[in-house]
Amino acid sequence: MTVSLAILVALFGVQSVLAIGEGGVECEKLPVELCAFAVSSSGSRCVLEKKYSFAAGTHEISVQYQCQSSGVMAEKMMEWIESDECVQACGLQRMCVGMSTDDLSAYSHFTSKLCSDKCQNSCPNVVDLYLNLAAGEGMYLPHLCEAHKTRSRRMMYQTAPAPIAGGLKGYPLGAEAYAPAPY
Repeated sequence: MTVSLAILVALFGVQSVLAIGEGGVECEKLPVELCAFAVSSSGSRCVLEKKYSFAAGTHEISVQYQCQSSGVMAEKMMEWIESDECVQACGLQRMCVGMSTDDLSAYSHFTSKLCSDKCQNSCPNVVDLYLNLAAGEGMYLPHLCEAHKTRSRRMMYQTAPAPIAGGLKGYPLGAEAYAPAPY
C-alpha cells in the first residue's frame, strides 16, 4: 500500500471502490486494519487471521495478524473496504478475526446493532455478508432481525437451527430442522 493511499484511507474513511495499484484490491496486500469486511477485486471476502509463533528457548508466544482471501464470495460487492462508520453502526470490530454467526441467534448488543435501521439501510456489504452467513446456518436474517426488534423469543427459537443427531422420520439423514418453540 502506498503512503498516499494510506493517507487517503485515513482522511476519507473509504467506503467503497478502492484501487490498490493496477491490480485492484487484494486481501493479502491490505493492511490488517482494513482487512475485516473488505472484498477483493475478484469478489472474495477478506478475513483477518491470527498466526501464533513460539520463540525458541522461551515460553513467549507472539501473535501476528494477516489478511487472507476467504472462500466466501460477495454476491454484489467487489473492491470494497468497509467504512469505519459501518463497522461501528453494525456493532462490529475492525480487528475481528474470522467470520462467525455465534451472536446472531441471541439477544445481544451485536444483533441489535446489526439489525438497526442505520446498519440495514446504509451498510449493504455487512448486511450481505451476514445474510449469507446466517443462511449457511439455516437462519434468515430479516426474520431474525424482526424477532429481535419485537423481542419475540418464540420467533427467535423458530429462526435458530437445531442440530439433528440421527435424522427425523420423513426427513433424510442430516436434514435441518428447527427447535420447537417453548410455550
